[in-house]
Amino acid sequence: MAKRNRLKVTDLDGPTGEVRTSPAKNGGSACPSLNDWADLTLPAPGSPEEDARFQELYAKMPELWRNLSGDGHIPQTVVVIPSMTLDPEELQKLKGAQHYEERLLFLLILLSLPKTRVIFVTSEPIHPFIIDYYLQLLPGIPFSHARARLEMFAVYDTSPKSLTQKILERPTLLRRIRKAIGTAQNSHMTVFNVTHWEKSLSVALGIPLLGPDPKHLAYGSKSGCRKLFRQAGIPLADGFEDLKNEDDIVESIYKLKKLRPAMKRVVIKINDGFSGDGNAILPLGAIAEWSNKKSCLKTLREMVRTQARFQAPGMEWNSYLRKFEQMQGIVEEFIEGDDKASPSVQMRITPLGEAQIISTHDQVLGGPDGQVFIGCSFPALRSYQPQLHEAGLTIGEHLAKAGVVGRLSIDFLCVPIADDGWELFAVEINLRKGGTTHPFRTLQFLTGGRYSPETGLFQSGTGNPKYYFASDNLESEKYKGLLPEDLIDITTFNGLHYNSSSNTGVVFHMIGALSQFGKLGVTCVGDSPEEAKSLYQQTIDILDKAVDEVDWIV
Repeated sequence: MAKRNRLKVTDLDGPTGEVRTSPAKNGGSACPSLNDWADLTLPAPGSPEEDARFQELYAKMPELWRNLSGDGHIPQTVVVIPSMTLDPEELQKLKGAQHYEERLLFLLILLSLPKTRVIFVTSEPIHPFIIDYYLQLLPGIPFSHARARLEMFAVYDTSPKSLTQKILERPTLLRRIRKAIGTAQNSHMTVFNVTHWEKSLSVALGIPLLGPDPKHLAYGSKSGCRKLFRQAGIPLADGFEDLKNEDDIVESIYKLKKLRPAMKRVVIKINDGFSGDGNAILPLGAIAEWSNKKSCLKTLREMVRTQARFQAPGMEWNSYLRKFEQMQGIVEEFIEGDDKASPSVQMRITPLGEAQIISTHDQVLGGPDGQVFIGCSFPALRSYQPQLHEAGLTIGEHLAKAGVVGRLSIDFLCVPIADDGWELFAVEINLRKGGTTHPFRTLQFLTGGRYSPETGLFQSGTGNPKYYFASDNLESEKYKGLLPEDLIDITTFNGLHYNSSSNTGVVFHMIGALSQFGKLGVTCVGDSPEEAKSLYQQTIDILDKAVDEVDWIV
Protein backbone atom coordinates (compact mmCIF):
# COMPACT_ATOMS: atom_id res chain seq x y z
CA MET A 1 0.00 0.00 0.00
CA ALA A 2 1.36 3.40 -0.93
CA LYS A 3 2.34 5.61 1.97
CA ARG A 4 0.11 8.61 2.61
CA ASN A 5 1.79 12.01 2.85
CA ARG A 6 1.50 13.46 6.34
CA LEU A 7 -0.09 16.87 6.51
CA LYS A 8 1.39 19.62 8.57
CA VAL A 9 -0.85 21.66 10.85
CA THR A 10 -0.16 24.72 8.70
CA ASP A 11 -1.34 22.80 5.65
CA LEU A 12 -4.70 22.46 7.33
CA ASP A 13 -5.81 25.70 8.87
CA GLY A 14 -2.83 27.87 9.58
CA PRO A 15 -1.41 29.28 12.79
CA THR A 16 -3.05 29.25 16.16
CA GLY A 17 -2.85 31.35 19.29
CA GLU A 18 -1.60 30.03 22.61
CA VAL A 19 -3.55 30.64 25.84
CA ARG A 20 -1.17 30.85 28.76
CA THR A 21 -1.84 30.44 32.46
CA SER A 22 1.29 32.19 33.69
CA PRO A 23 1.30 35.85 34.78
CA ALA A 24 2.25 38.50 32.28
CA LYS A 25 5.91 39.33 31.98
CA ASN A 26 7.58 42.66 31.36
CA GLY A 27 4.40 44.57 32.10
CA GLY A 28 2.35 42.85 29.38
CA SER A 29 -1.21 41.70 29.88
CA ALA A 30 -1.89 38.09 30.80
CA CYS A 31 -3.95 35.78 28.60
CA PRO A 32 -6.97 34.01 30.15
CA SER A 33 -6.30 31.40 32.80
CA LEU A 34 -8.41 28.32 33.48
CA ASN A 35 -10.86 30.17 35.75
CA ASP A 36 -11.01 33.34 33.67
CA TRP A 37 -13.66 31.85 31.40
CA ALA A 38 -16.35 33.21 33.74
CA ASP A 39 -15.05 36.80 33.50
CA LEU A 40 -16.89 38.64 30.73
CA THR A 41 -15.70 42.15 31.44
CA LEU A 42 -15.18 43.03 27.80
CA PRO A 43 -14.19 46.30 26.14
CA ALA A 44 -16.82 48.17 24.18
CA PRO A 45 -17.05 47.10 20.50
CA GLY A 46 -14.95 49.37 18.31
CA SER A 47 -13.17 50.96 21.27
CA PRO A 48 -9.41 51.59 21.41
CA GLU A 49 -9.21 49.04 24.24
CA GLU A 50 -10.82 46.36 22.12
CA ASP A 51 -8.48 47.11 19.24
CA ALA A 52 -5.47 46.92 21.56
CA ARG A 53 -6.56 43.50 22.84
CA PHE A 54 -7.25 42.28 19.30
CA GLN A 55 -3.83 43.43 18.08
CA GLU A 56 -2.17 41.72 21.05
CA LEU A 57 -3.80 38.44 20.05
CA TYR A 58 -3.18 39.03 16.34
CA ALA A 59 0.52 39.63 16.96
CA LYS A 60 0.94 36.03 18.18
CA MET A 61 0.39 34.52 14.76
CA PRO A 62 3.85 34.79 13.11
CA GLU A 63 5.59 32.94 15.96
CA LEU A 64 2.80 30.39 16.21
CA TRP A 65 2.88 29.82 12.46
CA ARG A 66 6.53 28.91 12.73
CA ASN A 67 5.85 26.68 15.75
CA LEU A 68 3.11 24.82 13.90
CA SER A 69 5.11 24.17 10.77
CA GLY A 70 6.20 20.75 12.00
CA ASP A 71 4.26 17.51 11.71
CA GLY A 72 0.59 16.97 12.49
CA HIS A 73 1.06 15.84 16.11
CA ILE A 74 1.14 19.31 17.68
CA PRO A 75 -1.78 20.04 20.02
CA GLN A 76 -4.22 22.64 18.72
CA THR A 77 -7.80 23.71 19.41
CA VAL A 78 -9.72 25.13 16.47
CA VAL A 79 -12.86 27.15 17.23
CA VAL A 80 -14.98 27.14 14.06
CA ILE A 81 -17.49 29.98 13.69
CA PRO A 82 -19.15 29.37 10.28
CA SER A 83 -20.98 32.70 10.38
CA MET A 84 -21.77 34.29 7.04
CA THR A 85 -21.53 37.82 8.40
CA LEU A 86 -22.92 39.50 5.32
CA ASP A 87 -25.73 41.93 4.64
CA PRO A 88 -28.91 40.15 5.87
CA GLU A 89 -31.00 41.31 2.91
CA GLU A 90 -28.40 40.09 0.42
CA LEU A 91 -27.98 36.83 2.32
CA GLN A 92 -31.69 36.06 2.27
CA LYS A 93 -31.50 35.89 -1.53
CA LEU A 94 -29.72 32.55 -1.07
CA LYS A 95 -32.20 29.69 -0.83
CA GLY A 96 -31.56 27.82 2.41
CA ALA A 97 -29.07 30.47 3.56
CA GLN A 98 -29.09 29.23 7.17
CA HIS A 99 -27.65 25.90 6.04
CA TYR A 100 -24.63 27.48 4.38
CA GLU A 101 -22.98 27.29 7.82
CA GLU A 102 -22.69 23.55 7.14
CA ARG A 103 -20.16 24.20 4.37
CA LEU A 104 -17.48 24.58 7.05
CA LEU A 105 -18.18 21.10 8.42
CA PHE A 106 -15.30 19.96 6.22
CA LEU A 107 -13.13 21.29 9.06
CA LEU A 108 -14.22 18.28 11.13
CA ILE A 109 -11.68 16.41 9.04
CA LEU A 110 -9.07 18.28 11.12
CA LEU A 111 -9.84 15.62 13.72
CA SER A 112 -7.76 13.22 11.64
CA LEU A 113 -4.88 14.88 13.52
CA PRO A 114 -4.89 12.95 16.83
CA LYS A 115 -3.98 15.94 19.03
CA THR A 116 -6.44 18.38 17.46
CA ARG A 117 -9.67 19.47 19.17
CA VAL A 118 -12.49 21.18 17.28
CA ILE A 119 -15.13 23.42 18.87
CA PHE A 120 -17.91 24.03 16.32
CA VAL A 121 -20.68 26.60 16.86
CA THR A 122 -23.83 26.84 14.71
CA SER A 123 -27.12 28.74 14.69
CA GLU A 124 -29.13 25.56 15.13
CA PRO A 125 -28.10 22.01 16.04
CA ILE A 126 -26.66 19.86 13.27
CA HIS A 127 -28.42 16.55 12.66
CA PRO A 128 -26.39 13.70 14.28
CA PHE A 129 -26.40 11.77 10.99
CA ILE A 130 -24.54 14.66 9.35
CA ILE A 131 -21.86 14.75 12.05
CA ASP A 132 -21.44 10.97 11.80
CA TYR A 133 -21.16 11.26 8.02
CA TYR A 134 -18.13 13.56 8.22
CA LEU A 135 -16.42 11.68 11.05
CA GLN A 136 -16.67 8.41 9.11
CA LEU A 137 -14.60 10.05 6.35
CA LEU A 138 -11.58 10.47 8.63
CA PRO A 139 -8.57 8.53 7.34
CA GLY A 140 -6.96 6.23 9.91
CA ILE A 141 -8.75 7.59 13.00
CA PRO A 142 -11.31 5.62 15.07
CA PHE A 143 -14.71 7.31 15.12
CA SER A 144 -14.85 7.33 18.93
CA HIS A 145 -11.42 8.96 19.21
CA ALA A 146 -12.41 11.77 16.87
CA ARG A 147 -15.84 12.28 18.43
CA ALA A 148 -14.28 12.70 21.89
CA ARG A 149 -12.27 15.65 20.56
CA LEU A 150 -15.28 17.42 19.04
CA GLU A 151 -17.52 19.77 21.00
CA MET A 152 -20.63 21.22 19.35
CA PHE A 153 -22.53 24.32 20.47
CA ALA A 154 -25.75 25.76 19.04
CA VAL A 155 -27.39 29.15 19.50
CA TYR A 156 -30.92 27.87 18.74
CA ASP A 157 -31.65 31.01 16.74
CA THR A 158 -32.35 30.99 12.98
CA SER A 159 -33.07 34.73 12.69
CA PRO A 160 -31.33 36.69 9.87
CA LYS A 161 -28.69 38.05 12.26
CA SER A 162 -25.21 36.67 11.74
CA LEU A 163 -24.12 33.76 13.92
CA THR A 164 -21.28 35.87 15.33
CA GLN A 165 -23.73 38.53 16.53
CA LYS A 166 -25.93 35.86 18.09
CA ILE A 167 -22.99 34.45 20.05
CA LEU A 168 -21.92 37.89 21.29
CA GLU A 169 -25.47 38.53 22.52
CA ARG A 170 -25.39 35.39 24.71
CA PRO A 171 -22.96 35.80 27.64
CA THR A 172 -23.66 32.32 28.99
CA LEU A 173 -22.79 30.75 25.64
CA LEU A 174 -19.59 32.80 25.50
CA ARG A 175 -18.67 31.47 28.94
CA ARG A 176 -19.35 27.89 27.85
CA ILE A 177 -17.15 28.24 24.78
CA ARG A 178 -14.37 29.87 26.80
CA LYS A 179 -14.60 27.07 29.36
CA ALA A 180 -14.33 24.51 26.54
CA ILE A 181 -11.19 26.24 25.24
CA GLY A 182 -9.73 26.38 28.75
CA THR A 183 -5.94 26.60 28.77
CA ALA A 184 -5.54 24.70 25.50
CA GLN A 185 -2.37 25.52 23.67
CA ASN A 186 -2.44 26.72 20.07
CA SER A 187 -6.07 27.82 20.10
CA HIS A 188 -7.44 29.97 17.32
CA MET A 189 -10.73 30.95 15.72
CA THR A 190 -11.51 30.34 12.05
CA VAL A 191 -14.49 31.94 10.31
CA PHE A 192 -16.19 32.21 6.91
CA ASN A 193 -15.54 35.93 6.63
CA VAL A 194 -14.18 38.65 8.88
CA THR A 195 -15.96 41.83 10.00
CA HIS A 196 -15.81 43.96 13.14
CA TRP A 197 -18.14 41.39 14.75
CA GLU A 198 -15.54 38.62 14.37
CA LYS A 199 -12.93 40.99 15.78
CA SER A 200 -15.12 41.47 18.86
CA LEU A 201 -15.64 37.71 19.20
CA SER A 202 -11.90 37.06 19.01
CA VAL A 203 -11.42 39.43 21.94
CA ALA A 204 -14.37 37.96 23.84
CA LEU A 205 -12.95 34.43 23.53
CA GLY A 206 -9.37 35.52 24.16
CA ILE A 207 -7.96 33.70 21.11
CA PRO A 208 -6.46 34.94 17.83
CA LEU A 209 -8.55 35.18 14.68
CA LEU A 210 -7.17 33.52 11.56
CA GLY A 211 -8.09 35.97 8.82
CA PRO A 212 -7.55 39.54 7.66
CA ASP A 213 -7.64 42.40 10.12
CA PRO A 214 -10.97 44.20 9.48
CA LYS A 215 -9.03 47.36 8.66
CA HIS A 216 -8.02 45.68 5.37
CA LEU A 217 -11.52 44.68 4.26
CA ALA A 218 -11.75 47.48 1.69
CA TYR A 219 -9.49 45.38 -0.56
CA GLY A 220 -12.34 42.90 -0.82
CA SER A 221 -14.91 45.44 -1.99
CA LYS A 222 -15.63 45.94 -5.70
CA SER A 223 -14.19 49.47 -5.56
CA GLY A 224 -11.16 48.55 -3.45
CA CYS A 225 -10.06 45.62 -5.59
CA ARG A 226 -10.22 47.68 -8.79
CA LYS A 227 -7.79 50.17 -7.23
CA LEU A 228 -5.46 47.35 -6.18
CA PHE A 229 -5.54 45.78 -9.66
CA ARG A 230 -4.42 49.09 -11.17
CA GLN A 231 -1.71 49.44 -8.56
CA ALA A 232 -0.48 45.91 -9.30
CA GLY A 233 -0.56 46.45 -13.07
CA ILE A 234 -3.14 43.72 -13.68
CA PRO A 235 -5.58 44.19 -16.61
CA LEU A 236 -9.20 44.87 -15.65
CA ALA A 237 -12.37 46.00 -17.39
CA ASP A 238 -12.67 49.74 -17.94
CA GLY A 239 -14.95 51.34 -15.39
CA PHE A 240 -15.42 53.64 -12.42
CA GLU A 241 -15.58 52.96 -8.69
CA ASP A 242 -16.60 54.66 -5.45
CA LEU A 243 -20.02 55.51 -6.90
CA LYS A 244 -22.63 56.65 -4.39
CA ASN A 245 -26.00 57.13 -6.08
CA GLU A 246 -28.07 57.05 -9.26
CA ASP A 247 -26.48 60.25 -10.58
CA ASP A 248 -23.03 58.68 -10.27
CA ILE A 249 -24.21 55.50 -12.00
CA VAL A 250 -25.76 57.34 -14.95
CA GLU A 251 -22.80 59.73 -15.36
CA SER A 252 -20.32 56.84 -15.22
CA ILE A 253 -22.16 54.82 -17.85
CA TYR A 254 -22.09 57.84 -20.19
CA LYS A 255 -18.37 58.45 -19.62
CA LEU A 256 -17.61 54.76 -20.08
CA LYS A 257 -19.50 54.61 -23.40
CA LYS A 258 -17.57 57.62 -24.65
CA LEU A 259 -14.35 55.87 -23.63
CA ARG A 260 -15.43 52.52 -25.15
CA PRO A 261 -17.68 53.31 -28.15
CA ALA A 262 -18.02 49.62 -29.13
CA MET A 263 -19.25 48.61 -25.68
CA LYS A 264 -22.62 46.80 -25.81
CA ARG A 265 -23.40 46.34 -22.10
CA VAL A 266 -22.34 47.62 -18.71
CA VAL A 267 -22.49 45.85 -15.37
CA ILE A 268 -23.42 47.71 -12.19
CA LYS A 269 -22.09 46.11 -9.00
CA ILE A 270 -22.79 46.74 -5.33
CA ASN A 271 -19.50 46.94 -3.41
CA ASP A 272 -20.22 44.13 -0.97
CA GLY A 273 -22.50 41.97 -3.11
CA PHE A 274 -21.56 38.30 -3.27
CA SER A 275 -22.03 35.32 -5.59
CA GLY A 276 -23.05 37.76 -8.34
CA ASP A 277 -26.40 38.60 -6.72
CA GLY A 278 -25.40 42.26 -6.32
CA ASN A 279 -24.92 42.73 -10.06
CA ALA A 280 -27.21 44.34 -12.65
CA ILE A 281 -26.66 44.30 -16.43
CA LEU A 282 -27.74 47.15 -18.70
CA PRO A 283 -27.75 46.76 -22.53
CA LEU A 284 -26.94 50.02 -24.31
CA GLY A 285 -28.38 49.37 -27.77
CA ALA A 286 -31.41 51.61 -27.18
CA ILE A 287 -29.25 54.74 -27.60
CA ALA A 288 -28.04 55.18 -31.19
CA GLU A 289 -26.46 58.64 -30.82
CA TRP A 290 -24.20 59.59 -27.89
CA SER A 291 -23.13 63.12 -28.88
CA ASN A 292 -25.82 64.98 -26.88
CA LYS A 293 -24.82 64.39 -23.26
CA LYS A 294 -27.92 65.92 -21.69
CA SER A 295 -30.25 63.80 -23.80
CA CYS A 296 -28.18 60.65 -23.20
CA LEU A 297 -28.14 61.12 -19.43
CA LYS A 298 -31.90 61.53 -19.38
CA THR A 299 -32.38 58.37 -21.46
CA LEU A 300 -29.86 56.40 -19.39
CA ARG A 301 -31.66 57.34 -16.19
CA GLU A 302 -34.88 55.94 -17.59
CA MET A 303 -33.07 52.85 -18.89
CA VAL A 304 -31.49 51.90 -15.56
CA ARG A 305 -34.88 52.22 -13.91
CA THR A 306 -36.74 50.09 -16.44
CA GLN A 307 -34.26 47.91 -18.36
CA ALA A 308 -31.55 46.87 -15.88
CA ARG A 309 -31.48 43.06 -15.54
CA PHE A 310 -30.86 41.96 -11.98
CA GLN A 311 -29.06 38.72 -11.21
CA ALA A 312 -30.91 38.26 -7.91
CA PRO A 313 -34.45 36.93 -8.37
CA GLY A 314 -37.30 39.30 -7.56
CA MET A 315 -35.17 42.45 -7.49
CA GLU A 316 -36.38 45.83 -8.81
CA TRP A 317 -34.58 49.14 -9.30
CA ASN A 318 -35.75 51.05 -6.22
CA SER A 319 -34.71 48.24 -3.87
CA TYR A 320 -31.44 47.79 -5.74
CA LEU A 321 -30.67 51.52 -5.65
CA ARG A 322 -31.40 51.69 -1.91
CA LYS A 323 -28.85 48.93 -1.32
CA PHE A 324 -26.39 50.57 -3.73
CA GLU A 325 -26.60 53.88 -1.87
CA GLN A 326 -26.03 52.02 1.39
CA MET A 327 -22.97 50.08 0.22
CA GLN A 328 -21.83 52.14 -2.82
CA GLY A 329 -20.40 50.39 -5.87
CA ILE A 330 -18.98 50.44 -9.38
CA VAL A 331 -19.86 50.52 -13.06
CA GLU A 332 -17.67 48.66 -15.54
CA GLU A 333 -17.72 47.33 -19.07
CA PHE A 334 -19.38 43.95 -19.54
CA ILE A 335 -16.68 41.78 -21.15
CA GLU A 336 -18.21 40.06 -24.17
CA GLY A 337 -17.21 36.69 -25.59
CA ASP A 338 -19.06 33.47 -26.40
CA ASP A 339 -16.20 31.26 -25.24
CA LYS A 340 -14.96 33.32 -22.31
CA ALA A 341 -14.04 31.49 -19.11
CA SER A 342 -14.38 32.53 -15.47
CA PRO A 343 -11.44 31.05 -13.55
CA SER A 344 -10.34 31.89 -10.03
CA VAL A 345 -7.12 31.62 -8.06
CA GLN A 346 -7.12 30.68 -4.37
CA MET A 347 -4.29 32.02 -2.26
CA ARG A 348 -3.02 32.09 1.29
CA ILE A 349 -1.03 34.96 2.77
CA THR A 350 0.77 33.65 5.82
CA PRO A 351 1.43 35.68 8.98
CA LEU A 352 5.06 35.72 7.81
CA GLY A 353 3.99 37.79 4.79
CA GLU A 354 4.33 35.00 2.21
CA ALA A 355 1.82 34.92 -0.66
CA GLN A 356 1.18 31.32 -1.70
CA ILE A 357 -0.96 29.94 -4.52
CA ILE A 358 -3.21 27.15 -3.21
CA SER A 359 -5.39 26.20 -6.18
CA THR A 360 -7.13 27.29 -9.37
CA HIS A 361 -10.71 26.63 -10.47
CA ASP A 362 -12.97 27.22 -13.42
CA GLN A 363 -16.19 28.69 -12.09
CA VAL A 364 -19.57 27.53 -13.36
CA LEU A 365 -21.80 30.60 -13.59
CA GLY A 366 -25.55 30.91 -14.11
CA GLY A 367 -28.30 33.47 -13.69
CA PRO A 368 -29.79 35.71 -16.40
CA ASP A 369 -26.39 36.91 -17.67
CA GLY A 370 -23.91 34.36 -16.32
CA GLN A 371 -23.03 36.36 -13.22
CA VAL A 372 -24.15 34.02 -10.41
CA PHE A 373 -21.80 31.38 -8.94
CA ILE A 374 -23.23 27.86 -9.34
CA GLY A 375 -20.23 25.58 -8.92
CA CYS A 376 -16.66 24.92 -10.00
CA SER A 377 -14.33 22.43 -11.63
CA PHE A 378 -10.79 21.79 -10.43
CA PRO A 379 -8.20 22.62 -11.61
CA ALA A 380 -8.59 25.49 -14.07
CA LEU A 381 -7.87 24.94 -17.76
CA ARG A 382 -4.17 24.31 -18.35
CA SER A 383 -3.95 26.76 -21.26
CA TYR A 384 -4.37 29.83 -19.05
CA GLN A 385 -3.01 28.51 -15.75
CA PRO A 386 0.39 30.24 -16.13
CA GLN A 387 -1.35 33.61 -16.58
CA LEU A 388 -3.56 32.94 -13.56
CA HIS A 389 -0.60 31.97 -11.41
CA GLU A 390 1.41 35.05 -12.41
CA ALA A 391 -1.45 37.51 -11.94
CA GLY A 392 -2.61 35.88 -8.70
CA LEU A 393 0.86 35.93 -7.20
CA THR A 394 1.36 39.58 -8.15
CA ILE A 395 -1.93 40.57 -6.50
CA GLY A 396 -1.16 38.40 -3.47
CA GLU A 397 2.22 40.04 -3.01
CA HIS A 398 0.63 43.50 -3.07
CA LEU A 399 -1.91 42.39 -0.46
CA ALA A 400 0.84 40.87 1.67
CA LYS A 401 2.82 44.11 1.50
CA ALA A 402 -0.30 45.94 2.73
CA GLY A 403 -0.43 43.58 5.74
CA VAL A 404 -3.33 41.32 4.69
CA VAL A 405 -3.29 37.82 6.25
CA GLY A 406 -5.46 34.80 5.51
CA ARG A 407 -7.10 32.89 2.69
CA LEU A 408 -8.59 34.66 -0.30
CA SER A 409 -9.65 34.08 -3.87
CA ILE A 410 -9.31 36.24 -6.97
CA ASP A 411 -11.82 35.98 -9.81
CA PHE A 412 -10.85 36.54 -13.44
CA LEU A 413 -12.34 36.52 -16.91
CA CYS A 414 -10.39 34.92 -19.76
CA VAL A 415 -11.35 35.70 -23.36
CA PRO A 416 -9.82 33.66 -26.22
CA ILE A 417 -7.67 35.55 -28.71
CA ALA A 418 -5.67 34.60 -31.79
CA ASP A 419 -3.11 31.77 -31.74
CA ASP A 420 -4.90 29.90 -28.95
CA GLY A 421 -4.03 32.59 -26.43
CA TRP A 422 -6.15 34.23 -23.75
CA GLU A 423 -6.75 37.81 -22.68
CA LEU A 424 -7.09 37.98 -18.92
CA PHE A 425 -9.09 40.49 -16.84
CA ALA A 426 -9.12 40.63 -13.03
CA VAL A 427 -12.68 40.87 -11.68
CA GLU A 428 -12.71 40.85 -7.88
CA ILE A 429 -10.99 39.77 -4.66
CA ASN A 430 -12.85 37.72 -2.07
CA LEU A 431 -11.20 38.16 1.35
CA ARG A 432 -13.06 35.16 2.79
CA LYS A 433 -13.79 31.53 2.30
CA GLY A 434 -16.04 30.86 -0.68
CA GLY A 435 -17.63 28.28 -2.92
CA THR A 436 -14.25 26.87 -3.95
CA THR A 437 -12.83 26.62 -0.42
CA HIS A 438 -14.64 23.64 1.06
CA PRO A 439 -14.34 21.27 -1.94
CA PHE A 440 -10.61 21.88 -2.25
CA ARG A 441 -9.93 21.59 1.47
CA THR A 442 -12.00 18.40 1.56
CA LEU A 443 -9.88 16.93 -1.23
CA GLN A 444 -6.69 18.03 0.51
CA PHE A 445 -7.68 16.57 3.86
CA LEU A 446 -8.95 13.26 2.48
CA THR A 447 -6.01 12.53 0.18
CA GLY A 448 -3.08 14.11 2.03
CA GLY A 449 -2.05 15.83 -1.20
CA ARG A 450 -1.46 19.34 -2.43
CA TYR A 451 -1.66 21.55 -5.52
CA SER A 452 1.54 22.25 -7.45
CA PRO A 453 1.69 25.69 -9.16
CA GLU A 454 4.59 24.34 -11.22
CA THR A 455 2.51 21.58 -12.86
CA GLY A 456 -0.97 22.98 -12.32
CA LEU A 457 -2.05 19.60 -10.91
CA PHE A 458 -3.13 18.27 -7.54
CA GLN A 459 -1.09 15.25 -6.46
CA SER A 460 -2.72 12.99 -3.87
CA GLY A 461 -0.68 11.43 -1.09
CA THR A 462 -0.20 8.38 -3.33
CA GLY A 463 1.13 10.56 -6.14
CA ASN A 464 -1.90 10.36 -8.47
CA PRO A 465 -3.45 13.52 -9.99
CA LYS A 466 -6.98 14.28 -8.75
CA TYR A 467 -9.82 16.33 -10.21
CA TYR A 468 -13.26 17.31 -9.03
CA PHE A 469 -16.52 19.00 -9.94
CA ALA A 470 -18.36 20.74 -7.10
CA SER A 471 -21.60 22.65 -6.62
CA ASP A 472 -23.57 24.25 -3.78
CA ASN A 473 -26.69 24.15 -5.93
CA LEU A 474 -27.72 20.56 -6.61
CA GLU A 475 -31.42 21.32 -6.33
CA SER A 476 -34.79 19.86 -7.26
CA GLU A 477 -38.35 20.19 -6.01
CA LYS A 478 -38.42 16.38 -6.06
CA TYR A 479 -35.75 16.19 -3.34
CA LYS A 480 -37.88 18.01 -0.78
CA GLY A 481 -38.82 15.71 2.08
CA LEU A 482 -35.68 13.56 1.86
CA LEU A 483 -34.09 13.32 5.31
CA PRO A 484 -30.34 13.26 6.00
CA GLU A 485 -30.57 9.55 6.83
CA ASP A 486 -32.37 9.00 3.50
CA LEU A 487 -29.45 10.56 1.64
CA ILE A 488 -26.98 8.32 3.47
CA ASP A 489 -29.08 5.24 2.68
CA ILE A 490 -29.39 6.19 -1.00
CA THR A 491 -25.68 6.82 -1.47
CA THR A 492 -24.76 3.65 0.41
CA PHE A 493 -27.17 1.50 -1.62
CA ASN A 494 -25.85 2.95 -4.90
CA GLY A 495 -22.14 3.00 -4.04
CA LEU A 496 -21.74 6.77 -4.33
CA HIS A 497 -19.75 7.25 -1.11
CA TYR A 498 -16.19 8.54 -1.27
CA ASN A 499 -13.77 5.59 -1.45
CA SER A 500 -10.59 6.18 0.57
CA SER A 501 -8.79 3.34 -1.23
CA SER A 502 -9.18 4.83 -4.70
CA ASN A 503 -9.54 8.45 -3.51
CA THR A 504 -12.57 8.85 -5.76
CA GLY A 505 -16.28 9.29 -5.15
CA VAL A 506 -18.80 11.79 -3.86
CA VAL A 507 -18.78 13.92 -0.69
CA PHE A 508 -21.94 15.85 0.21
CA HIS A 509 -22.33 19.11 2.13
CA MET A 510 -25.26 21.34 3.16
CA ILE A 511 -27.18 18.13 3.81
CA GLY A 512 -29.43 19.95 6.30
CA ALA A 513 -31.00 21.96 3.44
CA LEU A 514 -32.23 18.86 1.63
CA SER A 515 -35.58 18.17 3.29
CA GLN A 516 -36.95 21.73 3.38
CA PHE A 517 -35.38 23.24 0.27
CA GLY A 518 -34.61 20.22 -1.92
CA LYS A 519 -31.03 21.51 -2.10
CA LEU A 520 -27.58 20.25 -1.16
CA GLY A 521 -23.93 20.56 -2.13
CA VAL A 522 -21.65 17.96 -3.64
CA THR A 523 -17.97 17.43 -4.44
CA CYS A 524 -17.29 14.69 -7.02
CA VAL A 525 -13.66 13.50 -7.04
CA GLY A 526 -12.25 11.56 -9.99
CA ASP A 527 -9.01 10.58 -11.69
CA SER A 528 -9.85 12.85 -14.65
CA PRO A 529 -12.05 15.89 -15.29
CA GLU A 530 -14.36 13.66 -17.30
CA GLU A 531 -14.76 11.16 -14.47
CA ALA A 532 -15.49 13.94 -11.96
CA LYS A 533 -18.20 15.45 -14.19
CA SER A 534 -19.61 11.97 -14.87
CA LEU A 535 -19.89 11.35 -11.12
CA TYR A 536 -21.87 14.57 -10.79
CA GLN A 537 -24.32 13.49 -13.47
CA GLN A 538 -24.50 10.03 -11.93
CA THR A 539 -25.38 11.62 -8.58
CA ILE A 540 -28.24 13.55 -10.17
CA ASP A 541 -29.52 10.44 -11.94
CA ILE A 542 -29.44 8.36 -8.75
CA LEU A 543 -31.20 11.00 -6.64
CA ASP A 544 -33.85 11.54 -9.31
CA LYS A 545 -34.50 7.80 -9.46
CA ALA A 546 -34.50 7.40 -5.68
CA VAL A 547 -37.38 9.79 -5.12
CA ASP A 548 -39.58 7.54 -7.30
CA GLU A 549 -38.34 4.18 -5.99
CA VAL A 550 -37.72 2.95 -2.46
CA ASP A 551 -35.51 -0.08 -3.02
CA TRP A 552 -32.73 1.75 -1.15
CA ILE A 553 -34.64 1.69 2.16
CA VAL A 554 -32.84 -0.55 4.65
